[in-house]
Amino acid sequence: MSDDGENWSAGQRQLFCLARVLLSRNRILVLDEATASIDSATDAILQRVIKQEFSGCTVITIAHRVPTVTDSDMVMVLSYGKLIEYDRPSRLMENEDSSFFKLVSEYWSNYK
Repeated sequence: MSDDGENWSAGQRQLFCLARVLLSRNRILVLDEATASIDSATDAILQRVIKQEFSGCTVITIAHRVPTVTDSDMVMVLSYGKLIEYDRPSRLMENEDSSFFKLVSEYWSNYK
């Protein structure tokens, strides 16, 4: 491994950072696009691990991948830095006028 992991891919560096977080056992975990450089299948596995290993912690996730946050306890939707929605994902999905509903619908329409 070279200095700052320059010979590793961005995804490999992200996985290494997440492994360090698992070992540190913090009570609050902030993930800012923590899996952006990782493929979707690996992201899904990591989300399950994070949910299991940090079940007793506060986890704040900043993500653009919709599946990363759909099973969260609460979702906050921001637009241009302003809060536009904050609720349980299931409640936001019940409202077709919800920005979160529209994001999820748009995301999945691209996979059909």
